[in-house]
Amino acid sequence: MSSTASLEPELKSQTLHQRILGELERRIVSGEWPPGHRIPFETELTEIYGCSRMTVNKVLTQLAAAGLIERRRKAGSFVAQPRSEAAVLAIHGIEAEVDALGLSYRFELLQRRQRRATPAERLKFELDGAPPLLALTCRHFAGDSPFCLEERLIDLQAVPQAKETDFARQAPGVWLLGHVPWTVAEHHIMAVGARSEEAALLKLEPGHACLVVERRTWRGDQFVTVVRFTYPGDRHQLVARFSPS
Repeated sequence: MSSTASLEPELKSQTLHQRILGELERRIVSGEWPPGHRIPFETELTEIYGCSRMTVNKVLTQLAAAGLIERRRKAGSFVAQPRSEAAVLAIHGIEAEVDALGLSYRFELLQRRQRRATPAERLKFELDGAPPLLALTCRHFAGDSPFCLEERLIDLQAVPQAKETDFARQAPGVWLLGHVPWTVAEHHIMAVGARSEEAALLKLEPGHACLVVERRTWRGDQFVTVVRFTYPGDRHQLVARFSPS
């Protein structure tokens, strides 16, 4: 029996709106309808439940507001991909975030070049002189979809071995965690609109709301790296757990 045909109101004591909402929510949360599954069209749901299209529309609007479905113009409604979570105070690889979603992970190195720090970078990161930097741009994927964009600078005076490392085979964040000890890290978290280039790489519309996490790390007083992660804002959230001091 198809999922559409098997949709039946189950709780007679509830209002029709509550029954439809509860049934659809249960199918999504239980995994019966996995991420990407198409929800029956509004016209189908009105026939199944014998209700008005307005009632169905309100239910779908409520599910979308809760982040359970995505409504796509002309295409219909689909079960949303679960949002990833990252710990605000932790440092770990992007692959771990994707694994937590139960999706396949891969990354690609888009750009690699060596250059000197610009005056603005020297001021912003409190660098002495104009040290040689390795500039890397990577795109990380969750399943078939872009997950985040990584833009990283590594100080080659602090990490000279990075100059000869093939970051097309191993993501720079993972390599750094395994090879370079750090003592201090600092996070800057921002909400921004996607720039044209970022939007194209993340398959978003320009100006789409994005969550940016910029992280700087040091080893003692020596600057090691700064990285800017740009995530689609509707697919990622930050989590912090702490206790009273």
